[in-house]
Amino acid sequence: MTSTNDAPVTPYDGCGRCLLGVRRLSRVQAATSSPARQRDLILDAVAREGGHIIGWADDWEVSGASDPFTRPKLGPWLKGLHGLYDGLAASAVDRIGRDVYEGLRLARENAAAGRTLLTADHAGYWDLNDPQQEQEFTLKLFMAQGEHRNIRTRNRQEAERARRDGEVAGRPAYGFMHVRLPYGGKVSHTEHEPDSATVAREFARRLLTDETGRVTVDSEAARLTRSGELSPSDWSRVMYGKEPKGLRWIGNAIKRICLSDASLGYLTHKGKAVLGPDGHPVRIAPGLWDRQTQAALREKLTKAPKGSRAAKGELLLPNVAICGCCTVRLYWTSTRDKRGVLPGWGCRARTNGLLGSEECPQPVAPMVDIDEFAERQFLAEFGSAEFTERVWEPGNGVAQRIADLEADRERLRADRAAGLYDDQDDAEWFRREYARMGAELREAKATPEKSAGWYSVPTGRTVASEWKKADVVGRRELLEEFGVKILLFPGRGPLKRSPRMKFITTDEAAERLADALEAASANAA
Repeated sequence: MTSTNDAPVTPYDGCGRCLLGVRRLSRVQAATSSPARQRDLILDAVAREGGHIIGWADDWEVSGASDPFTRPKLGPWLKGLHGLYDGLAASAVDRIGRDVYEGLRLARENAAAGRTLLTADHAGYWDLNDPQQEQEFTLKLFMAQGEHRNIRTRNRQEAERARRDGEVAGRPAYGFMHVRLPYGGKVSHTEHEPDSATVAREFARRLLTDETGRVTVDSEAARLTRSGELSPSDWSRVMYGKEPKGLRWIGNAIKRICLSDASLGYLTHKGKAVLGPDGHPVRIAPGLWDRQTQAALREKLTKAPKGSRAAKGELLLPNVAICGCCTVRLYWTSTRDKRGVLPGWGCRARTNGLLGSEECPQPVAPMVDIDEFAERQFLAEFGSAEFTERVWEPGNGVAQRIADLEADRERLRADRAAGLYDDQDDAEWFRREYARMGAELREAKATPEKSAGWYSVPTGRTVASEWKKADVVGRRELLEEFGVKILLFPGRGPLKRSPRMKFITTDEAAERLADALEAASANAA
């Protein structure tokens, strides 16, 4: 049984008039077909026929042209997944669907299953075996489909007009918000949305400043999901007053945001900046970053990742704990001591037959002991150190201006090559605008440039304070950032109990790995 807060239901009793209420809206804020109005029409129609509602299939934000069998709420009922019912009840035929084929298919399969169909815009139950009623039902579907097509056409034409005039027509890109003055009117301007803009700048900064190769779009997506940041889809829903769906971040979404012209503050269509009458992209807001930063992000994101991939689990020492005997990274395992059976870190190199590990004793230690040792030694070594933050200095903007002009000219050349300016009038406009851009480019190149680059500024945050507020994954990233490695050795004595641990940094680890590889090559020879 499906119930809603505003619509009553009664149990299924097999009376033959146990009906399922069907409500649908393309947009919840559409006042002309509000949920309450549909509810009242359905309840009145059902009461006239002596029936009762046993459940509701409410599909909000669902297009009328969609297949009823694939709708999130109605589909499972039609497939028999939500229990028994004797028929469907809707406020109007267009609430069932706005597609002739899909609507007739639903009506015929519903009748073949022995169920009834009732709508408030028709007297009594529909009998599609009656030619007159079948014609009326088909005509209503046809009119609903025509209305849907007209709405789509008007929306498309309005979007094309808005793009042509440099106006905003769609939803804002991630990191931005549209401001309507007066409230409810047209978009007056677009500005940064503080929370999402901060999130976007932070993952862009982390991607650019990473030198380990382990901060990727996928690791950032996992970090943002863990921290509870709204995904771009959920953020857009919340911005328009809707409930989030709890969707996870994905790496491709971060990549699209980093490389999109929308993040530069431009009006975009199908991922490309819309050109204005002067041939330049139409800017609607300040960018989250400049074009040079976008170029750096593109270079970073198109490179193959270096080194080992980032660990995915929520453990402290993957890729950090290594065997002190064969320098192979440790794996999760279990071990036993006087406290019982505990999760641990252990070496598997000899078991896996790795070169140079033939004599490795494969040390194992409880995970809690190694984690506590790593935390204690790391904070003693680096805890008082102060963090600095790498900040991008764009210079005097000449480089940005040159980059923008070159991108604009390249866009014009690509459009000309595609045949967009073959007509005589268009060809004259192309030559005029191309020459003007060339003059602007020469002028920009003649202007002395103040070089852009990264520089470090103190943050007032210490390693110890960052460690204290970080989760397990954040602490692992700190260890990797400082190049920490934990070496595990077997214990001394015939029983080799109480394994030994050593805290080293990347340079020492590299030397040990080089020595181990040299020894392995010598043994193989």
